[in-house]
Amino acid sequence: MAHLRRGLKAMLEKSPDDIVFLSALRTPVTRSFKGKLASAHAEELLATVLQATRTQLPSLDPSEVSDVAVGTVLSELGGQKAGRAALLHAGYLDSTALYTVNRACSSGLQAVTNIADAIASGRMDMGIGGAMESMTRNYGSKAIPTVVWEKLRESNVQAARDCLLPMGITSENIARRYGISRADQDAFALVSHTKAAKAQAEGRFKDEIVPVELLSDTGDVIAVIEDDGIRPNASLEQLAKLKPAFLPDGASTAGNSSQVSDGASLILIARRSTATRLGLNDHILGKWARSAVAGVAPDEMGVGPAVVIPKMLQSAGISASEVNVWEINEAFASQALYCIDKLGIDMDKVNPNGGAIALGHPLGATGARQLTTLLHHLKRTGQTVGVVSMCIGTGMGKSALILSE
Repeated sequence: MAHLRRGLKAMLEKSPDDIVFLSALRTPVTRSFKGKLASAHAEELLATVLQATRTQLPSLDPSEVSDVAVGTVLSELGGQKAGRAALLHAGYLDSTALYTVNRACSSGLQAVTNIADAIASGRMDMGIGGAMESMTRNYGSKAIPTVVWEKLRESNVQAARDCLLPMGITSENIARRYGISRADQDAFALVSHTKAAKAQAEGRFKDEIVPVELLSDTGDVIAVIEDDGIRPNASLEQLAKLKPAFLPDGASTAGNSSQVSDGASLILIARRSTATRLGLNDHILGKWARSAVAGVAPDEMGVGPAVVIPKMLQSAGISASEVNVWEINEAFASQALYCIDKLGIDMDKVNPNGGAIALGHPLGATGARQLTTLLHHLKRTGQTVGVVSMCIGTGMGKSALILSE
């Protein structure tokens, strides 16, 4: 792997073969069941962002987009049929292909990785990666047949049985094994809401959010324009009153865990030489530098970022101190706190616009949402190096290294 250790200075140099991001957009992320997007199908959200991606660059010929990878965890039939219908409805040509990806909570980032890798290998010049998720429509609807559950429970391999653990139990495992208190988890949750509320009030999400138009019960068109899970008036006192959500004597609550949410996000990706040929260099938000994935024990799946990030940074030949911004998914405050402490990174550099505790966690769409928010943040602030990472159910972690220009 020595040939991969290029170092930051080398990676920042521009090359015609760079994999660059030309657009990064998302819908608002709203609360499942009670939020403003609860009536929408995941594919409706996908079509909205697909159309906005195309119209944001009016000079872009849709025929240049070779393939679209869409991460999703819960969509009916994997979202494949309705996803392709959404693509064509949004104005893309039938020469553009589409497929769906499911790597649980990293599905969106995996979809982006797949497109970036396909461009790097020369299989295509431009594509779209991202994700969609309606937990309102599909959460809990994909029951595994009882016989499968029973077979897994009977396994003589403990790790295999641990793959069945509810995510909340893995959060409690981390808190107990590594001494993460309820008070610290609540304090972390409050910071997430505070950061997100400030970002929303200052309009920092304006350039990344695409309004979603839906019909109301009265037949009127309503536009959903902002995230609705942020609680600007949250307090430690309120958070402390919430009961444990997973164990009677546990520390993980509805207030310090990620929200069940709906949303979609897409990133337009191309080889730099293709962007130059199409006159799109002014739209470049940043470039893809590296990605990695790693496995961890299923019963503490939330530690994934703490394992995969060092692996990725080592392969890139850079140190954690060279990273300006960290987008680490807040599946639970317990696991986010563990990862931040284990990595030894500055809390002020983590999720500067809030994370999933405040913004929501639409499962497969979260990785693409994180990347979208990171790209706009780096561009807006003039910072250069960002990392996106998340834990993954059944025990994995995924990360990506992103460079701005």
